[in-house]
Amino acid sequence: MKIFHIKNKKIGIGHTPYVVAEVAQAHDGSLGTAHAYIDAIARTGADAVKFQTHIAEAESTQEEPWRIKFSPQDETRYDYWRRLEFSEAQWRGLYAHAQEQGMAFISSPFSIKAVDMLIETGIDAWKIASGEVATPDLIEKVVESNIPVLVSSGMSSFEEIKKVVKIFRQRDKPFSLLQCSSYYPCPPEKVGLNNLALFREEFKCPVGLSDHSGTIYPSLAAVVLGASILEVHVTFSRDLFGPDVSSSITIEELATLIKGVRFCEKMMGNPVDKDRLAKELAPMRQLFTKSVVSVRDLAAGTILTGEDVTVKKPGHGIPAKELNSVIGCRLRTDVRVDQVLLPGDIEWNSQ
Repeated sequence: MKIFHIKNKKIGIGHTPYVVAEVAQAHDGSLGTAHAYIDAIARTGADAVKFQTHIAEAESTQEEPWRIKFSPQDETRYDYWRRLEFSEAQWRGLYAHAQEQGMAFISSPFSIKAVDMLIETGIDAWKIASGEVATPDLIEKVVESNIPVLVSSGMSSFEEIKKVVKIFRQRDKPFSLLQCSSYYPCPPEKVGLNNLALFREEFKCPVGLSDHSGTIYPSLAAVVLGASILEVHVTFSRDLFGPDVSSSITIEELATLIKGVRFCEKMMGNPVDKDRLAKELAPMRQLFTKSVVSVRDLAAGTILTGEDVTVKKPGHGIPAKELNSVIGCRLRTDVRVDQVLLPGDIEWNSQ
């Protein structure tokens, strides 16, 4: 299993799950909003902020169809991509802002031109989007950069995934493979967590989940199943405009997710031995278990019957499981009603 680094953090089995917050187009072309997302995401404790780098003329034609016709201000999807473009200087500023906030900066390039620009402006890891797995020239360009790559499997067959992995293996380049299902939002029956173990076994690389469910549940489950990377879309509000809002979690939910991930990590890293646990919980056990207790005032010498005793809390006396053994025994001392019987209070028939 290959371990690699994104900035100063190790990615792979045995290391803290790496959380990537995907802004994508949630900024809607506003540079100020893009910077605001960096600040908000940093406050949650996420490891990385991720964008998508679109250059309309380099990746699209005027005839590109809408996935969802959501934008009343853009006549075509090409117009939408063009409106969301940032300049090289603006990308450099976003990268610098992420560094100031202590986060890695990741982006998905959608053209060779975008790859070249991001290399110039700064990038800590690439994300190969689901649709770009079938663009070999872009993948080759990314591989040449020697920067770690997260590969999304969202629309790819197993054979296509094998071909992409082979490129990274042949060049001995750092990569991770993310299970992804390109539904927006993704229903639970399509999340495909079964592929985490399949990818790990088949490709011997760190694996993770790129989730579009709009909830935190798949990511938490993925951590328990050994995911090394989690990628989720984020939004300031589900009332905002954009194509990915229904597939996103809010900033507040991202903070909850990260707390949950750290909780799961601690759980998985600390297996519990039941015998040792029982010993540790012995004081608590006395509070929650029951003892043999007298039903009425009884004099010393009384031969106990089923009508003389019952079981009640607490459990520091003769254990409830010994109730039948107590019946027929003689009391050594007087006892009052509701008194917890101790082993020394009776003459045991077996003695």
